[in-house]
Amino acid sequence: MSRKNSGFAADLAAGIDLSDEPAPQRRTGIASNVLTGRANRLSDLASGAIVTRTHELVDPARCRMWAGHNRDYALLTEERCADLIESIKAQGRQEMPAIVRRVSGDADFDFEVICGARRHWTISWLRSHNYPDFKFLVDIREIGDEEAFRLADIENRARDDLTDLERARDYLRALDLYYDGRQRTMAERLKVSESWLTRYLDLARLPTELTRAFSNPQDLGVRNAIALKGLLKPDERKARAFAEAARIADAREAGAPAQSILDVIKALSLAVDAPKKTGSPKKTGKAETVSTAAGKPVLRIESADRKGVRLTLLSRGGATRQDAEEAIRTLLDQHWPQ
Repeated sequence: MSRKNSGFAADLAAGIDLSDEPAPQRRTGIASNVLTGRANRLSDLASGAIVTRTHELVDPARCRMWAGHNRDYALLTEERCADLIESIKAQGRQEMPAIVRRVSGDADFDFEVICGARRHWTISWLRSHNYPDFKFLVDIREIGDEEAFRLADIENRARDDLTDLERARDYLRALDLYYDGRQRTMAERLKVSESWLTRYLDLARLPTELTRAFSNPQDLGVRNAIALKGLLKPDERKARAFAEAARIADAREAGAPAQSILDVIKALSLAVDAPKKTGSPKKTGKAETVSTAAGKPVLRIESADRKGVRLTLLSRGGATRQDAEEAIRTLLDQHWPQ
C-alpha cells in the first residue's frame, strides 16, 4: 500500500475499536488535513463565521425592481444593453448573478432586484427574442433598505452605463430616506468625501425649468452641474436662465437642431448677464459689441470712420435673426441717414 493510501486508511480506522489495545497514534498527512479542514468548515458554518450564498435560476417575470433601485429601468433599451446581450448569448448563460431579496404578500412576484436591472432587462429581452430557455441568475440576500442602497451604490459606482444624473438622484432620495438629511453621515457610510457627494447632490437638485434646455438631460454630468449651479443666484439671474431655457426648449420642439451641452450652457450663461439696452454698444478696446435686451451679443462693430462701417455678425451668440435685423437697422439709421 502506498504511503498516501496507508495514511488515509489509518485515519478511517482510527475511530474503530478493534481490540482492547490502545489505538495506534494517528499519522498526520494529506487525508488527515482534508478531514480536519472539513470538520473546521462545518464548525464555522454552524457558528455563523461563514455565510453561504444562495444562487438560483429564476423566471425574470417573477422579479420586480426594488423601489430604491438607482437605475431608471424605463431608460433601458436594446442599444444600452447591447454589450450585455452579446455577452450572455456568447456565454450561453448569465455569468454574474443579480442581487435580490425575497418579497412577501405579492402574488405576482417572488423577488425584488437590488442590483442587476440591466441583467434583468437583458434576460427578459432575450427570452422574448428567440432565447426562451434563459433564466435569471440571482444571489438571494436578507438585507434592509439602507444596506441595500449601499450595496447597489458600491456595485454601480464604477459602471459607465449608469449616468451621473441617475446616480445623483438616487443619492438625493437616499439622503432624506436613510440619513435624515445629514450629508456628512451619508458620506461616512458611503466612504466618500463630503465634497464628492455634494457635487452629485447639486446635479440632482438642478430644477427642471433649467434642465429642460437640454435635449437629453441624462447626459449632464457632475462637472456641468458646477457651471449650471452658478446661474441660479440671485433670483434675477435665475429668472433669466429659466426664460432662456424655455426659449431653447421651445425652439427645439419647433424643429431647431439640438445643441450640444456646452453650447446650451454657453447660451444660458450669456442670457443671465444684466440686460443691456438694444443697440447700445459695449466698448471693448476699439471694437463695440451690440447686444439684445437679454444680453445676447448680436454683432461687433470693428471700426467706423469716413470710409464706412466694418462689423462682424455674432451668429452663435444666442440672438435670433430678427435681433440681428433690428441691430443692423439701428446701425443704418445711425451711419446712413435717410
